[in-house]
Amino acid sequence: VQLQASGGGLVQAGESLRLSCAASGSLFSMGWYRQAPGKQRELVATITSGGITNYAGSVKGRFTISRDNTKNTAYLQMNTLKPEDTAVYYCNAYSRVTKNTYWGQGTQVTVSS
Repeated sequence: VQLQASGGGLVQAGESLRLSCAASGSLFSMGWYRQAPGKQRELVATITSGGITNYAGSVKGRFTISRDNTKNTAYLQMNTLKPEDTAVYYCNAYSRVTKNTYWGQGTQVTVSS
């Protein structure tokens, strides 16, 4: 399974970005993690094939994860971005079939104040 992430960029605080993660196969859960310089990778949001979502407390109410199972694609709508959201965002997915976890290449999100 391959994951292709896209949608990062440079925005100002308060603006929005939408990330996409396209998978080459069907997966149980998909989500996003992020890693800021000098920090550990952390969970941002996940969504199961049934639509159950989970968010980090720091993004609740600002970020929305969704997915299109027909396209094997997950989306992360990020609103009201803050400078502390600046990080490399990684797409993540888990397959019940292979019982493996997959990672996509990172996409940089930079929020200027």
